Amino acid sequence: MEEFQILREDAQKKIKVADHMLTMSYKLVEDPKILLSVVSNTYYAVEAAMSSVLSYERIFKRVPVYSNEFDSKFNLFRSKVAPKKMVKKEHLKLIQTLRELYVAHKKSPMEFRRHEKFVIANDSYELRTLDYESVKAHVNSAKVFIKEMYKLTIQDDRIFR
Repeated sequence: MEEFQILREDAQKKIKVADHMLTMSYKLVEDPKILLSVVSNTYYAVEAAMSSVLSYERIFKRVPVYSNEFDSKFNLFRSKVAPKKMVKKEHLKLIQTLRELYVAHKKSPMEFRRHEKFVIANDSYELRTLDYESVKAHVNSAKVFIKEMYKLTIQDDRIFR
């Protein structure tokens, strides 16, 4: 299998895990910490889908060589791939939002739950909150994005068998 195919499958697995955690695990346990895991898996899924398309485009030499850092990949995706493949601006915003939430969690000195929400505080105590409805909206948008990226990379799949 080619790298883009592996990344494409990985994106689908991660979004299924995120969806299951949100619809089943969270409903059962109702622990807001689960929302953080859902956001992480959703972020990994959209990053894998984006990387899959970049890898696919790289095979056909439509994009230059890029580093494996998120910022490099995202800037290349936004500038070269998104306009040609008509990727919606809301999907680019989703990727940025998920990345910001992921980084905020990783750098956060303090996180806590408040009622049905999970709160992430940064060094200057600016707060970001996660609740069921906002995370559900992110997961649903990510599903649409991953499905669209799947369609882009499946077109010439018969070549790579």
